[in-house]
Amino acid sequence: MLQGYERAPRTVLVAGGAGFLGSHLADELLAQGCRVICLDNFLTGSMENIAPLLNHPAFSFVKHDVCDPVFLPEKLDAIYNLACAASPPNYQADPIHTMMTSVIGTRNLLALAETNSARLLQASTSEVYGDPEQHPQREDYWGHVNCTGPRACYDEGKRAAEALCFDFLRLSRVDVRIARIFNTYGPRMQPDDGRIVSNLIVPALQGRPMTIYGSGAQTRSFCYVADLVGGLMALMAIDDNPGQPVNMGNPQEFSICELAEQVRRAIPQAGDIIHRPLPTDDPRRRRPDITNAQALLGWTPKVSLAQGLEATIDWFTRTLPRASSPLARNEQGPDALICK
Repeated sequence: MLQGYERAPRTVLVAGGAGFLGSHLADELLAQGCRVICLDNFLTGSMENIAPLLNHPAFSFVKHDVCDPVFLPEKLDAIYNLACAASPPNYQADPIHTMMTSVIGTRNLLALAETNSARLLQASTSEVYGDPEQHPQREDYWGHVNCTGPRACYDEGKRAAEALCFDFLRLSRVDVRIARIFNTYGPRMQPDDGRIVSNLIVPALQGRPMTIYGSGAQTRSFCYVADLVGGLMALMAIDDNPGQPVNMGNPQEFSICELAEQVRRAIPQAGDIIHRPLPTDDPRRRRPDITNAQALLGWTPKVSLAQGLEATIDWFTRTLPRASSPLARNEQGPDALICK
C-alpha cells in the first residue's frame, strides 16, 4: 500500500486531463488542495477545457502522448489514467492508436507509478462487457465481446489494459484500482463526439431532426459527470485495494427513445426523431450493478437524468455557436454519428 497517501497536499497526474472527464477531475482535485499535472496529446481533449486552470498555482500542463514513455521531474502520489478516446467515432478513427493507447499507454503509466510508488486508477469501461448477455452487469461477468469487430480496438484494448493492471497488482508492483465507467455525460462533451446525449441535444438545439440508430429500444444508463468524478476520487482514496474492478455508473435505465423524449421536452425547437440503421456490435442493454461501489466506497450517484440534462443543455446552449462548423461534417450518413 502507498504510505502516507492521505497526507496533503498530494501531487496527482491526470493523463487525459484536457478531456471531458479529465478536466472535471482536475477541477475537483485542485478544489481539494492537490497539486495537479495534466498530461494530454489533444487527440480528443481541448485546451479550452483547461484554460481556466492555466493560471492556477497548483496546476501545470504537459503535452504528451502516453504511447511514448512518460518521465516527469516531480514525485507523484497518484496517477489517474483517463488517456484514451472514448466515443466510437473517435476511437474508430485511428483504431491502432486506440489499442496502443490502452495497452502501451497503460504500461508506460504503470511504470511511472512503480517508479514513484504511486497509486494508479485505471479508467476502464462498460465496453469490456460488450453486448452483454447478463443484465444488469456485475464485475464478475466476463462479457460478450466481438474481438475482431470495429469496436474491438477499444473493447479489447481496455480488457487487455485491465489484465496488465492486475498483473502489476498481483506482483505487488503497483497499487492499481480499476473503475469500469458506464455512460457519462455533462458539460464539456464534444458536440460531434457521437455519444448519444450530445448526439440528441446538439441537433435539437439547432432545430434539426434528432437521429436514433436502430429502433431506440436499446437501453443505457446515464451518469452525470460530477457524480462520476466523486466515485473515481473515492476509489482512489480508500485504504484497502478492492482487488477487483468496480462498476461506476447510474443504475437507472432508459431506452434511447425515452432519452430522446426527455430532450425533446426540454428543448422546444427540437425537430422530429428520425431512425437510421444500428451500427455493428451496438449493445442492446447496459446497466451497471453498483453494489460493490456502494459497499466499498459508500458511493451512489445523486444527480437525476432530468437535472443532468438541464445542466448539459444549458452548457451546449452557451457554447454551441463555436462548434457549428464541425457539426456539418457529421451529417453524411449513419456512420457519422454513432450512439455509444
